[in-house]
Amino acid sequence: MIVVPTTGYNTDLVRENMLESSVDFKEISLYGKRLFLTSDQCTLHALPESIAIIRQEGLSSRKIKQSDTTVLVDRVKIGHGSLVIAAGPCAVESEEQTLEIAENVKKLGADMLRGGAFKPRTTPYSFQGLGKDGITILKRAKDETGLPVVTEMMDISDYEAFNEVDMIQIGSRNAQNFSLLKFLGSRNRPILFKNGMANTISEWLSSAEYLLSGGNEKVVLCYRGTRGFENATRFTMDSGIIPVLRERTHLPICADPSHPAGNRNYVEAIALASVAAGADMLEIEVHNQPENALSDSKQQLTFKEFERLVRNARKIKELLRPGMS
Repeated sequence: MIVVPTTGYNTDLVRENMLESSVDFKEISLYGKRLFLTSDQCTLHALPESIAIIRQEGLSSRKIKQSDTTVLVDRVKIGHGSLVIAAGPCAVESEEQTLEIAENVKKLGADMLRGGAFKPRTTPYSFQGLGKDGITILKRAKDETGLPVVTEMMDISDYEAFNEVDMIQIGSRNAQNFSLLKFLGSRNRPILFKNGMANTISEWLSSAEYLLSGGNEKVVLCYRGTRGFENATRFTMDSGIIPVLRERTHLPICADPSHPAGNRNYVEAIALASVAAGADMLEIEVHNQPENALSDSKQQLTFKEFERLVRNARKIKELLRPGMS
């Protein structure tokens, strides 16, 4: 339950009320408001609505914040009306490979660099990434290109290695790793939060509450499809999820078409459908030699394919601007 004081003056009154009633609560600052979070409902009904509004919906809900949220990652604004594109290799394999890809995706229109340093793989016998060395390489790529970096963090113990990472990604396998979510919720860092492979929308948004309830308002949702019975694609990417999210939450929405496609031939079509459905951001896997990639080689785009995707995605976004017809 969320208690929202109606004015700044009433914040003190709500705090006093909760302290006097011995309610177990947490006070946070989020989106310019002081909010009180509690699971105890029985002693707060005496508060008149002129003092505070009690919400059962989550912090991600439009009942809490009606306007769209914008998340700033270095100099890049996500959810600001324009389309943000993060692109780069599935995995950081070497400095030479990463720098070549970073330079090319920037030239072709990328706003951010994505790349996996720590790789959560289905089998331990697959390439696991370069770890901290990979993050060092991503930092060099940013120094060379100016592109802000987004990369996945898997374990709390690795957090210090992410000090100079611009945006931390929480991958699908960790979408309900509540210890990790609580930890990153208490850090004021931009988060790209992917849905779990079998999460419903409600489960995903409930997991996002662990980030928001820690006081971290810099959360971007990233939809990457879910596991279904169809195996012609790697995952089922329901672009209808995006307008549902748009209605239910104020958080910016990213789409990852690479993982659900599982095949580079399908990536652009899924990406364009996501933009048409209202995505604020795309995360695309691109490689300088996809056929030789150490992970997910079949779904990574060539530079030429990425160039076409960027061009067409931005055309669609432009058509959807208010006032365009």
